[in-house]
Amino acid sequence: MSDLTIRSATPDDLPFIVGLIESDGMIGSTEDTENPKGPGYMAAFEAIASDPNQMLLIAELEGASVGTFQLTFTPGIARQGGWRCTIEGVHASPEHRNKRIGEKMMVWAVEKAGERRCAMVQLTSNKKRTDAHRFYERLGFSKSHEGFKLYL
Repeated sequence: MSDLTIRSATPDDLPFIVGLIESDGMIGSTEDTENPKGPGYMAAFEAIASDPNQMLLIAELEGASVGTFQLTFTPGIARQGGWRCTIEGVHASPEHRNKRIGEKMMVWAVEKAGERRCAMVQLTSNKKRTDAHRFYERLGFSKSHEGFKLYL
């Protein structure tokens, strides 16, 4: 397998990103798979792309998109004013799973957090995704907090 490359997403990547979210069975994560370049997705993409503390990324293997993830850098008072990097929306295409694509994406994310002098890297994972939990634990992440959401 050639080296995985990571690049910033473009609007043309939206169908791929939305498709990966849907393929992971994240019901309610996307609502309009018929129009993955619709106004809601484009507005979100533009907000992410214009924010220097956000990165929407595409993983490529031999020129083909094989994964996506998002990094958010957040300042905080805790940890002596340390920033944290939140990893969101980690998805690898089904045909490329179990080939260490996700591991390489996570290593890249942690390295980028280090470059930005973050004090920690954090993520959440749907409780139903037990395979993903084992994957994150294998990479050194620990279940240190319980997550809560309030949908509006």
